Amino acid sequence: MSTGPGAHSAPAPATHDTPPAPPPARRSSMFASLRVRNYRLFFMGQVVSNIGTWMQRIAQDWLVLSLTGSATAVGVTTALQFLPMLLFGLYGGVLVDRLPKRRTLLFTQSAMALTGIALAVLSLSGHVQVWHVYVAAFAVGLATVLDNPARQTFVSEMVGPDQLQNAVSLNSANFQSARLIGPAVAGVMITGVGTGWAFLFNGLSFVAPLAGLLLMRSRELHVVERAPRGRGQLREGLQYVAGRPDLIWTIVLVGFVSTFGFNFPVYLSAFADDVFHAGAGSYSLFNTLMAVGSLAGALLAARRGTARMRVLVAGAVAFGAMEVVASTAPSLWLFALLMAPIGMFGMTVNVTANSSVQMSTDPAMRGRVMALYMMVFMGGAPVGAPIAGWVTDAYGVRAGLASGGVISATAAVTVGLVLARMGNLRLSVGWHHGHPRVRFVPREDRELATVA
Repeated sequence: MSTGPGAHSAPAPATHDTPPAPPPARRSSMFASLRVRNYRLFFMGQVVSNIGTWMQRIAQDWLVLSLTGSATAVGVTTALQFLPMLLFGLYGGVLVDRLPKRRTLLFTQSAMALTGIALAVLSLSGHVQVWHVYVAAFAVGLATVLDNPARQTFVSEMVGPDQLQNAVSLNSANFQSARLIGPAVAGVMITGVGTGWAFLFNGLSFVAPLAGLLLMRSRELHVVERAPRGRGQLREGLQYVAGRPDLIWTIVLVGFVSTFGFNFPVYLSAFADDVFHAGAGSYSLFNTLMAVGSLAGALLAARRGTARMRVLVAGAVAFGAMEVVASTAPSLWLFALLMAPIGMFGMTVNVTANSSVQMSTDPAMRGRVMALYMMVFMGGAPVGAPIAGWVTDAYGVRAGLASGGVISATAAVTVGLVLARMGNLRLSVGWHHGHPRVRFVPREDRELATVA
């Protein structure tokens, strides 16, 4: 089976399904994909919508807390929003491979807009109850089952394979920028006029992406043949991933990092309260600096132009190592400063894995593969958070953060060595222009050098 345009993700094991080796990496313009009119419309719409999404997240949690006074109720709301992806995510990928992506996004974005407007009406009229929020959260989760893989795979139809890495990186930068703006605006709005107006802003914010989708030129989209309706397509997708070691090991690595390394709501709140005794202001500072680092990581990935496996492995090792270092930080300010590189390396892992999986997947399989990827990535939090909480309660938050970093780094090294061995590569450590260089090279190079 064809594997599409080919993956810039060496080293990958040499199998009959693996695409040919990519050309040498080239550095692209940081905003190259914005030259594509259709993607530019999509990007501008997402700028507005992502800010609204972050506003609704904050307003939703605040409303549930004010209605119930229970942190458990807030957790239930979050769980309901992620539960549909865990239950139906793979089936969503099957549907996305069959359906036209643009029309699917028009449907899902409209559905999410209606949930925001419904919560706004209930809140502003004074009739909102906690079960209304639960239903809305679950409805958004159901829409996400289709929206997430459709949005991820539609990027390649807008920009084509050459600009895919850049566009995926800019999408992440877009989301992280909204993460800096949305909560701040939501805080001001909730304090000034109440949660209902934040919900209303989110509902109306979907006008921007919907307008962008409607204004796109269909003739400028890169045509991708949709999968025909048939039986066994879910099994076919899983078998496709199982037969591609470069895909399955990338997803495994992302699963370990997201499950054990990305439990920041548990760790950062505990560091702010229990370790440094500094309160909510420091917790906000930690998250802000991490968002700044994540934004930098996304922009650097956009400039890099290609997604290589060695970048993914190195980023995951660095991410885990920085978590271990942060766990030993003696002062609040040193810990806060370390949040930026942690965010940067974490985003490097996210963007590189995402674009690598997309570029190395057959377009007819991309919806199912990305659904599996997103299910593993997003499903890590519900599994890992209780484990992180137990370790933190039993052994302290420093041990919890350090253990997450050690597991992430160990998983990265293991995956890197497995792929290197399968690809008949060896680790080369040396100097290049006065700087240390660590890379994987074919084993034949060493044998030829010995003969010479």
